[in-house]
Amino acid sequence: MAKAPRPTEINLHQQTRVFDIAFDDGRSFSMPVEYLRVHSPSAEVRGHGPGQEVLQVGKRDVNINAIEPVGMYAVKLVFSDGHDTGIYSWEYLHELGANHDEFWQRYLDRLNAAGASRDPPVKG
Repeated sequence: MAKAPRPTEINLHQQTRVFDIAFDDGRSFSMPVEYLRVHSPSAEVRGHGPGQEVLQVGKRDVNINAIEPVGMYAVKLVFSDGHDTGIYSWEYLHELGANHDEFWQRYLDRLNAAGASRDPPVKG
C-alpha cells in the first residue's frame, strides 16, 4: 500500500483567505479557506453517518485564526467563526486539493438546491 502523502510546506494567506499546501508527492494545492470550512471533517458538518451532512451556509468571509498540529498526521484549523473541531489529516487535505473543482461544484449545487447563500446573513 502506498504511503499517504506528507506535507512539505503549509502557508496561510490571511488577506486573500487562501491555504497553500505542498506534498512530498510533488503535488501542491491552493484552497480557499471557505472551501476548507464547508468541508470540515467534524461531526458538526459531516453528521454521524451518510445523509446526515449539515449544509454550511454564509461562510464566504470566514478565515483561519490558527493552525494547530495534531501529532504527525494532521492539523486542527481554528476558523474565525468559532469552528475548531475539524481535524484535517494530511490524506484528507490532499483529497480536498485533488478534488477541489468537483467538491466545490457539488457544494454550490447543494447550496442552490437549498436556496441558501455563501454570504453571511445581513445583520439588521
